[in-house]
Amino acid sequence: MRRARLCYTVAALSLIAACNKPASTPSGASTPGTTNSGSLATAPVDYLNTVGKAEQSAVKSVDLSVVTEAIRRFQVEVGRYPRDLDELVSEKYIPRIPPVPVGSKLVYDPATGDVKVASTP
Repeated sequence: MRRARLCYTVAALSLIAACNKPASTPSGASTPGTTNSGSLATAPVDYLNTVGKAEQSAVKSVDLSVVTEAIRRFQVEVGRYPRDLDELVSEKYIPRIPPVPVGSKLVYDPATGDVKVASTP
């Protein structure tokens, strides 16, 4: 009898806790890292969009690190920075210049050896 009452009490408390709504944010606002949709129906789409954006960001930083490392190796071995990124390919420091997302371009400064991704106007 006591055990059954304890089970019912735990179940009722769990149900009450699950039904409580979290504090709402002002309309149009969202907490960092979340989207405004927040429904179970759109959760898979929201998840895939987030994963896709994270993958694009990771690919950009990895590709940029490969180019930066190749520039560094070139400078140590040759004694100067490459004239352009194509020289890294022709001298076989990298197999190809990495692709950048649409609306972006690689900007290389041969005086300093700096390379970055910039958006095109």
